[in-house]
Amino acid sequence: MNRVTELFGVYCQENADLTRAVERQICPYSKKKCYKVRKSAPETAIGTCTVSYQSNPVIICPNRLLEGNQIFIDCLHLLTLHEPGNELYVVPEVSIPGGNVDYFLASVKDGKVKDFAGIELQTMDTTGTVWPERQRLLHEYGFPVDRSDVENKSPFGMNWKMTAKTILVQMHHKSETFERLNKHLALVIQKPFLDYVNREFSFSHIQQARLGDPIHIHAYDFKEVNRHLKLSLHTRISTDSEGIARSLGLKAQPKMELDELLSALEKKLQEEHRLSIT
Repeated sequence: MNRVTELFGVYCQENADLTRAVERQICPYSKKKCYKVRKSAPETAIGTCTVSYQSNPVIICPNRLLEGNQIFIDCLHLLTLHEPGNELYVVPEVSIPGGNVDYFLASVKDGKVKDFAGIELQTMDTTGTVWPERQRLLHEYGFPVDRSDVENKSPFGMNWKMTAKTILVQMHHKSETFERLNKHLALVIQKPFLDYVNREFSFSHIQQARLGDPIHIHAYDFKEVNRHLKLSLHTRISTDSEGIARSLGLKAQPKMELDELLSALEKKLQEEHRLSIT
């Protein structure tokens, strides 16, 4: 059965305490209120981080990937111009040709960006609605919920094809900018998603990661460790904009000048975006 596995960061196993998490509705990874809310009840955060799909935990919220900032630490080697003494920032939502980049990992000295790498997060989109399963879970834990939600048998599934096509198109649109600037763009995904892409798209030419390639893909395992679900880096591969294009047959997109991007990053160098590894 496909079920909700994590709610507001709490692993929903036997004897899990959901009371405080449901009351606060805070995402433990962003430290803010969960941004996923119901359109019909915007005061209610949905809070579903992970679901069990075909007996495997599948992450459906990008913020779940932020645990411990490990995905950013795993990209430090892409900052080839970083030097000891430089400060590290994780800057969210910077616009470049092709759309926004989820995060920039930036090496900063005296308020000036000395190097950077873009980081895109992609988790699985679902088909149908997870809401009834969320409500059934809360019902099992003794929370008052609408009976109609508990009795709603509408299933949900994983939208593998659309998720893959969308992110690969986006990566291609952005890849030429990073390639032209001689910088790196990393895509962070879960291993089952990479397995799907390898099966369904022309990825045989994309091999083990090389630092000289501008486009990197980091695929993470997500397994139970000491009664918690934990991310661990499993696979690193890399390519260039032509390699992504070979998979999709897409055309070139507008590029961005280095000075433009540095200026956009430096405007967002706020203390709250300093990278913490504690």
